Amino acid sequence: MARRPEHVADLPNLGWRRSNMPHHTLGYRATHKVFTGISLAIVAVLAFVGTFAAATYADISKTIDDGKVPVIKQGTSGKSAEEANKLIDPYANQAIDILLIGQDTRDGGGNTAIGGDDAYTQNLHNSDTVLIMQISADRKTINLVSLPRDLMVDTPSCQTTNGEIPAQYSVQFNSIFANAYSIGGDVASAASCTLNAVNYMSGMDITNFMVIDFAGLVKMIDAIGGVDICLPTDMVDSYTNLNLKRGMNHLDGATATQYARTRHATGTDGSDTMRTTRQQYLIKKIISTALSKNYFTQTSELYQLAKAGLESVQMSASLADAMTLAGLGMSLKDFDMTHLYSQTIPVVPWTQDANRSQLADGAEAVWEKLRNHQPLVDQTDSSSKDSGSDNSNGSDNSGDTNSGDTTDNSGDTNSSTNGSADGSTSDGSTYNAQTGVTTLADGTLIDKETGGIIDPETGAIRDSATGQFIGLANRYIEVTYCGVK
Repeated sequence: MARRPEHVADLPNLGWRRSNMPHHTLGYRATHKVFTGISLAIVAVLAFVGTFAAATYADISKTIDDGKVPVIKQGTSGKSAEEANKLIDPYANQAIDILLIGQDTRDGGGNTAIGGDDAYTQNLHNSDTVLIMQISADRKTINLVSLPRDLMVDTPSCQTTNGEIPAQYSVQFNSIFANAYSIGGDVASAASCTLNAVNYMSGMDITNFMVIDFAGLVKMIDAIGGVDICLPTDMVDSYTNLNLKRGMNHLDGATATQYARTRHATGTDGSDTMRTTRQQYLIKKIISTALSKNYFTQTSELYQLAKAGLESVQMSASLADAMTLAGLGMSLKDFDMTHLYSQTIPVVPWTQDANRSQLADGAEAVWEKLRNHQPLVDQTDSSSKDSGSDNSNGSDNSGDTNSGDTTDNSGDTNSSTNGSADGSTSDGSTYNAQTGVTTLADGTLIDKETGGIIDPETGAIRDSATGQFIGLANRYIEVTYCGVK
């Protein structure tokens, strides 16, 4: 389960026997099911391209160099250590794969303020948020795929700074980072072993990563003046002290981080897969907010964003170069947010514990698209799709081009209505291009891009086959509950 289809004999260095239960490691000790920040340094890069002046180069370059982390060569990687740590050429017309890792650590006052200071959480370094970011070769599309923290996986052996960790069966995904940090004693070990596990289950060959913590995400969001988040229901959570009302909410860094990490708030089901959909929404809002800034009149604000992001992130050596990041940012400066596609990898409840998950059959279709550097959403006119089409990609639909409308809706709180349906069929279903939703004759809401079923009260999209959460119908939520055009 949850691994590539090689026979057991082909799995390198399997030093752990197969077990019917997960190996309980550091990753299981923390009872807080926390979101620890998303590696959003790419946001700073996007926003900073117009302010990269010689006067600030030395400052930024040193900040980046301080966060440089080497990638430890793994046996399953097809690249040598030298290749893995070679600087990326942003002009090479090649797709770039980056593993984004949110680290749960209580080191420092900023992290303690968000995550708490319980004694049993001290000195822990967990990974509660992992996403694959894939930037296309032509820089016109970006894929974001979330991997749930409670996903049960098999993982090959991995090299750390202080030796090898044997291969393991049926371990919770987020424990890989924690164990590697405990044994290797550094982020290089933790991130490299996590990257190794992702490559094994996906068949990819990712060599780049970014790691960020609580405090880093808070600083980056505050640097852009906060973000606007539309909520279809009130959200109250005693665990995080979150108390938000239905409608459009302007969130500062601390509140936005709590919004993304909560599992117990009203309007949620407590699952990690539903939480990943909010994290995807937050990423999109942060990037769209950063891109909406004027590069010339808001130079100081954008510089602070870049500095906050780069101070907060640790990145693989192949990314950690000022001119490389500036070049990548420049190549993305005209990026159209409607071509940022996100989803959670398809999962189903684990056969041995329904509170955890395992990869669903549909996961392989997603891996194949990533391996082939294809957009998660098929690049066809969605209005021609059958409303009950099979959900083969499960991507989130926020901002997707259903009707040729590429207007950025982030933060727009006008009082427009839902708009009229743009088409009907003989079976009684109607399609609304403004929301990207097809309403079947029985009232069921279908996300046009994915074929997933939308919960009208929460806007959450469920896979039509597995019933698991795969995204948020952001356009539907913002139009219906916040009057966004």
